[in-house]
Amino acid sequence: MVNTIQVPLFVPATRPERFAKAAASGADAIIVDLEDAVAPADKDAARANVDGSFSDLPVILRINAVGTPWFADDVQALKDRGFSAVMLPKSENLDDINQITAQVPDLPIIALVETAKGLGRAREIAAAPAVTRLAFGSVDFSADLGCEHQRDALLLARSELVLASRIAGISAPLDGVTVEVADPSVSGGDAEHSRALGMTGKMCIHPNQISKVKHAFMPSDVEVEWAQRVLKAAEGAVMIDGEMVDEPVRNRARVILAAKFTGAE
Repeated sequence: MVNTIQVPLFVPATRPERFAKAAASGADAIIVDLEDAVAPADKDAARANVDGSFSDLPVILRINAVGTPWFADDVQALKDRGFSAVMLPKSENLDDINQITAQVPDLPIIALVETAKGLGRAREIAAAPAVTRLAFGSVDFSADLGCEHQRDALLLARSELVLASRIAGISAPLDGVTVEVADPSVSGGDAEHSRALGMTGKMCIHPNQISKVKHAFMPSDVEVEWAQRVLKAAEGAVMIDGEMVDEPVRNRARVILAAKFTGAE
């Protein structure tokens, strides 16, 4: 289930009254957040609120990073509480991953890459058996590098996460959040960019972003019509609309139709 998530929604662990609302928002997974959304003084109280059984959707717990005062207790909170996966922020090496698997060996890990060190070891992290998905913490990554949170500045990082995922044979990564929440078209445009680079999902921080982001990851009617014509054409190398079509092009057409009619890659 974690592998096919496209639009997960963050909800603060300090707001349990919002958990059910988040599950009814149209998102296809919920990320209960113990990290950025929770002030240091509230960590313990927030941890007491977390439970993954409030929804039939996948419920993911974002814990605090390795090396923080809250990490060990957060990992303990993962046990027997019905979570579908754990999201590890500031994932930077295999030791970070192993500290979780030693305690909860059967729980899938979404490794959140948000530093230069993490990006440098992204292929190693993606290959860890417990890691089923990479995610891009683009805002933190920009702060770490001192670069702008803009598409051109982050192109290399996003592309490397897509490549690392492909090499490891895991699902393509989730993209980071769009901080603009008043205008849903902004997150939709960002999601279109993510999809163009090969990502297959994007994290959201507000319910009004969900619809536009979901739409962005669905093939357009033009793409679907093209894919159907390609697959109806004769085998071998043929011309369609002035373009050469051969088996690699047919594979692309199959991916488009699978995404359209099954909601997966």
